[in-house]
Amino acid sequence: MVGFKPTDVPPTATVKFIGAGTAACIADLFTFPLDTAKVRLQIQGESKSAAEMTNLKYRGVFGTMATMVKNEGPRSLYSGLVAGLQRQMSFASVRIGLYDSVKQFYTKGSEHVSIGSRLLAGSTTGAMAVAFAQPTDVVKVRFQAQANLSGPNRRYNGTIEAYKTIAKEEGLRGLWKGTLPNIARNAIVNCTELVTYDLIKDLLLKNGLLTDNLPCHFSSAIGAGFCTTVIASPVDVVKTRYMNSAPGRYNSALNCAVTMFTKEGGTAFYKGFMPSFLRLGSWNIVMFITYEQLKRALMVVKLSRESSL
Repeated sequence: MVGFKPTDVPPTATVKFIGAGTAACIADLFTFPLDTAKVRLQIQGESKSAAEMTNLKYRGVFGTMATMVKNEGPRSLYSGLVAGLQRQMSFASVRIGLYDSVKQFYTKGSEHVSIGSRLLAGSTTGAMAVAFAQPTDVVKVRFQAQANLSGPNRRYNGTIEAYKTIAKEEGLRGLWKGTLPNIARNAIVNCTELVTYDLIKDLLLKNGLLTDNLPCHFSSAIGAGFCTTVIASPVDVVKTRYMNSAPGRYNSALNCAVTMFTKEGGTAFYKGFMPSFLRLGSWNIVMFITYEQLKRALMVVKLSRESSL
């Protein structure tokens, strides 16, 4: 078996909390250009008339990335990375790292875990993470969405400046802009992503199809990524449009969704689907494999320190 072997002692809540945040940051480093391309494709068309929609700037995942590199330089693919890593360290630690603990709370420690308990745990940690880390998500999306502007035309020149500018111009509410659609999105994402991964992994292990190692984690992660993309894309597009919008453009997330449907049709809700899947699929693979290995590695370190005392 490749990687660390499972330890006899299950990982502690602290190990899971730290491991989840770290694994998510590593996954972001690998997949951030795909996420930036997804954001550009999702916001494309919101300021255009129907006649202008035929002459779109970005087409396809790799076409978008190539256009960005050509017009804005390679660094544009990682615009907002600092805020993205801040988001993952605070966000994933809660929504993924606390998932097992919350699941055990709802099942009262029972070995039999129903789908309902898994869904409830996923919704809970997803909502908790958004309430805690929403400002980092707003700043990340704003950086990814801005074009290659300079001087007074540039929206934000640094992460800290972005937090200050948003708070000054839009108030504290601006930093939590889009919280409700983001809670909806992350309840859906967490339920689909974590519960699907959980179920696929359990199915593979219980039926003896795979052992608890990298092939099992890979298969579970890619399945979770696809299911999550299909279910969460519409909410994700609305969230991105709403958080990136100028003050007063949309009255609410619902108004944003209605405007999108009226102006661009139902397909607008699946804009950026391919980069979303490429990003979520690859992100899930890197994150879950890293997370599983980090949990084991951290427990090995913890147990070896305890045994040496």
